[in-house]
Amino acid sequence: MYYTRLVEKEIELKLRTSGAVAVAGPKFCGKTTTCMLYQKSFVKLNTKQSITMAHMNPRGVLNGEKPRLIDEWQKAPDIWNQVKDDLDFDYQFGKYILTGSSTPADKTEVHHSGAGRIAPVKMRPMSLWESKESKGTISLMDLFDKKGDYPWDMNTEMTLDDIAFLMCRGGWPISVQAPKDIAVEITKNYYNGLFVFEDCENERFRNKRPDVLRMILRSYARHISTEAALSTIIADVRQSNERTMDPKTFDDYMEALKDLYVLEDLPAWNPNIRSKTSIRSTPTRHFIDTSIACRSLGVSSKDLMRDLESFGLFFEDFAVRDLSIYANSIGGTVSHYRDNAGLECDAVLHLEDGRWGAVEIKLGGDDLIEYGANSLKTLQNKIIKKSEEQAPSFLMVLTAVGGAYQREDGVYVAPINLLRP
Repeated sequence: MYYTRLVEKEIELKLRTSGAVAVAGPKFCGKTTTCMLYQKSFVKLNTKQSITMAHMNPRGVLNGEKPRLIDEWQKAPDIWNQVKDDLDFDYQFGKYILTGSSTPADKTEVHHSGAGRIAPVKMRPMSLWESKESKGTISLMDLFDKKGDYPWDMNTEMTLDDIAFLMCRGGWPISVQAPKDIAVEITKNYYNGLFVFEDCENERFRNKRPDVLRMILRSYARHISTEAALSTIIADVRQSNERTMDPKTFDDYMEALKDLYVLEDLPAWNPNIRSKTSIRSTPTRHFIDTSIACRSLGVSSKDLMRDLESFGLFFEDFAVRDLSIYANSIGGTVSHYRDNAGLECDAVLHLEDGRWGAVEIKLGGDDLIEYGANSLKTLQNKIIKKSEEQAPSFLMVLTAVGGAYQREDGVYVAPINLLRP
């Protein structure tokens, strides 16, 4: 069974407006399955023979009815150059679709950025709306457009146990479609597969020790949803594993993890506030999918239920995943805000036309919602008084469980399982 993906609209638009589309994202997030919807011929570089042939004759890989899907193109990086050269010679919209689960082994083999020819698309695992686990009664775009009445919904169907399970399972299509009793086990298999490099044609990954990659992911997960400096994470790796690690080695391994699209830090927002307050530029540490963080620490849904403080940090990561997917589908981006006065905002959604909305992410409960709402109102007042930014389109406390309603002060309370773009 195929689940419709929000990224489809972006792929369709870029096929109509660019010569080629390059869809990048982690393994098993559904890139190939989705892109197969748009191809009229395809080649998959998933065997030694096909990869060898592509290296020997990268131009030949382009032969076939268009749009031509080339799956895992990065295994023969010169394909990128050949696509760009072909488009320089005979430019037509929607000729090629390239998919990749990592960056090329040798980035110097890619001689052109592809700008103006090859349009990039980022694909993530599935959001709750895509996996049909959100009712979608609250639309982010409607909030930006101030359209319709905000729903009032007791939302008693979703429990914290349910959210904990969804976080551990992740948004991997094969896990989403599996029976609940084996879904997390399938995600475990995916996680373990991240570190199988023996037969990898990419020398950069073959030279990496899986145990060291796991160490770094564990330390990253221990600092999930924080603005921990990389030096702090290096120190954690050293202390937790009683081993030395120099910054150069750490950077090399971090680059590999980013090239596999498993980490996705949230950048800081700088609204140019006119005050002595300095805005911190450190990104918030996040994963492309919270299940990777759970697996790296061996955390189960029951473990999360026993430690609500950690649950809150993991849930923030989970919420940022969905917000990033939703924002991207409406042409927006997500960042975070924190200044040296202690004021922070977990997620700030921006649209291209300058509109923005602020979101605080909480597990739920009256006290946490009140705290989040007050923080949002303080941020709103600061931005309006001391920057040139327009007032926010909305303020929202995004919760794991509980009801949906608008508070008397105008702040929206939205459970994650009611949200959609």
